[in-house]
Amino acid sequence: MTRSATVPRQGSDRLHGFARWVGVLLLPFLAVAVVLLYGFPTRTDVLFAWTIAPPLTALFLACAYIGGIWFFARVARETRWHRVHRGFNAVLVFAVLLGLATLLHWDRFHHGTVILAVWATLYATTPFVSAAVLGMHRGLDDGRPEERDYLLPGAVRAVSVIVGLAALAAGLTLFLFPGQFGPWWAWELTPLTARVVGAVLTLPGMVNLWMIRDARWSAFRQLFQAQILSLVFILLALLLGRDALTGPSAVPVVAGLCVSFVAYVTLYVSCERRRRASAPPPPP
Repeated sequence: MTRSATVPRQGSDRLHGFARWVGVLLLPFLAVAVVLLYGFPTRTDVLFAWTIAPPLTALFLACAYIGGIWFFARVARETRWHRVHRGFNAVLVFAVLLGLATLLHWDRFHHGTVILAVWATLYATTPFVSAAVLGMHRGLDDGRPEERDYLLPGAVRAVSVIVGLAALAAGLTLFLFPGQFGPWWAWELTPLTARVVGAVLTLPGMVNLWMIRDARWSAFRQLFQAQILSLVFILLALLLGRDALTGPSAVPVVAGLCVSFVAYVTLYVSCERRRRASAPPPPP
């Protein structure tokens, strides 16, 4: 019995068409969310699914969606599964947390609005869609590096995993204990926005955590692009919303984000140079 030509074979590392369509379908929703949250952060009382205050939280959430636009745009045109695999793990956790936050704080949302219907539908379905993508690609990534690849040194991976664990721990702490730890954040948070900020922090954490098992730069290259883009807009958001930075952890949070941006860019440039240097010479 032969496999269908449309079904990737075990270890083939081929991205299924369903995953690409997921990327295509999510892009317009992410784009609208970015326009509403980053373009009109002070108008969430009438334009978004719930009122977000201070506006800096709306900007912060928008930055996660900006990174998501980059990621899913790459998914929509990608052919190799391992290049986006770790991103779907992060999206699954993020979507589950925001879905739970919606249920836990349902009374805070703007009922009877179209934007809430879209929000609720997305976060009720995205966890299952992400899990389906991961399930249908199970076993397709055999761990082999690409022809033009770079294996991350153990020290780099160890530091990245530690940073990821810190981000993941901070995110889950804010999500699980918003009343206790929300007041310690860099800006004012409600229990709902504390959980939202916590969900955003799990994204880089879930990506970096996989470096424990995977040393291939090709498996993280596109995800680092998305994270760097997100950090650019986060730093701009901190500048725009600097008046709200009155929390006890304002200085360490801002400093940590600045250091993260420099570290991510430095690592990306270094890995790209080594990846290009590993390319085979062109044919005569």
